[in-house]
Amino acid sequence: MTDTAPATPPTHAPLSWRALETRVGLDDLPAFHRAFLTWRGIEDAAHMPLRRVQQRVEAELNRLVQAGHATRDGEDWHLAPDALNGFPQALPLT
Repeated sequence: MTDTAPATPPTHAPLSWRALETRVGLDDLPAFHRAFLTWRGIEDAAHMPLRRVQQRVEAELNRLVQAGHATRDGEDWHLAPDALNGFPQALPLT
């Protein structure tokens, strides 16, 4: 007997922001964060001091939580599978 039930699409687990940062690597992290901010529409992210960049990244991640595209878990954010669609720097890391 052959199973003729339609195939269910695979479920994708949320993506940990901290795990993503680990994949980026420490040397490339500032550029990745600035690219993320630029993608999110933050002006002049390329010239922000590093501490300000970190603060703005957290603010944008919290905005993703408010919009329902992520959840906060302590010091990490778990992003919905499609939360970074259109962000080319994240594509090879996801």
